[in-house]
Amino acid sequence: MQKTIFVVDDNSTNLSVAEEALENLYQVITLSSASKMFAIMEKITPNLILLDIEMPEMTGFQAMKQLKASSSHSEIPVIFLTSLSDSVNEAYGIELGAVDFITKPFSVPVLLNRIKNHLDIDELIRERTEQLRERTERLERLQNGIVCTMADLVENRDTNTGGHIDRTTVFMKLLIDAMNACGIYRDEMEGWDLESVISSARLHDIGKISIPDAILNKPDKLTNEEFQTMKSHSALGEQIIDQMVSRTGEVDFLSSAKLSAAYHHERWDGKGYPYGVKETDIPLHGRIMAIVDVYDALTSDRPYKKAFSNDEAVSIIMDGSGKHFDPRITEVFFEIKNQFEVARVKLSRQSSHVK
Repeated sequence: MQKTIFVVDDNSTNLSVAEEALENLYQVITLSSASKMFAIMEKITPNLILLDIEMPEMTGFQAMKQLKASSSHSEIPVIFLTSLSDSVNEAYGIELGAVDFITKPFSVPVLLNRIKNHLDIDELIRERTEQLRERTERLERLQNGIVCTMADLVENRDTNTGGHIDRTTVFMKLLIDAMNACGIYRDEMEGWDLESVISSARLHDIGKISIPDAILNKPDKLTNEEFQTMKSHSALGEQIIDQMVSRTGEVDFLSSAKLSAAYHHERWDGKGYPYGVKETDIPLHGRIMAIVDVYDALTSDRPYKKAFSNDEAVSIIMDGSGKHFDPRITEVFFEIKNQFEVARVKLSRQSSHVK
């Protein structure tokens, strides 16, 4: 299939020469202005553009800026056609994103060779980009699959908290999205890969894999000694994830998982565990996870208690604002409390349907 080339020049002679030189090899569309180019680009996307610089109404430089600002056209290679051969204009054109300059009047062999080279390079880049995208997607699927499998292993051992990981993952996304919308802790979250942060939170209870079954699945209230053992799952989770980092070299994804695992039982007032840190010394991952973890615990049945209603759970969490929970995040939670309830009911129905 022939590749499409736009030739944009206000000089009809230049258009005719370019068309004659290229028509046997490419589908050539000649245009006398940049505005006409943009009009036809609503229907046709070229593989390469030959663009004159000195044109009335809109110069080639102005057109180039508009092209690069377009999400759908920014990657199209552009070669400037120009009688301006000074280095300043060339430097400016390259800075704008042009791949090459051809001086007018142009040599047909030079024109053909330059076009072929840049089309070959562009095709190679697109192939490599697609290969990289596919490889990245495979790695992400593998990573998410491993995380889900590990989380399921933990949850299958803990018969008291069925569905906890799936629910807290959904709740965490709701809360983070709302925080972003409100601008709460925007600076801290600016560099976050949100999908990775949310997915990695599935490992927040990974430390429970080291807790004895007799304690993990005890149907009655735990003794003080047993509770101390249960509390160790936060530090154990951190250690497990540290081992995963040392063996895999994966830092970004697992660092988010580590923060959720280690700090989701810390309290704003410093009375949490395992480290007893307080306020903003608690990593943001842990402060967010604390709310969604407690909300799910409150609204779920346990052998030793019945589930609280959404209103009761919200009231308990709001009472803990500034004591157990970050008050700024708690305010955001309160604003979207109904979204939590809708998600909880939906997940409950899905779980019942699977059963």
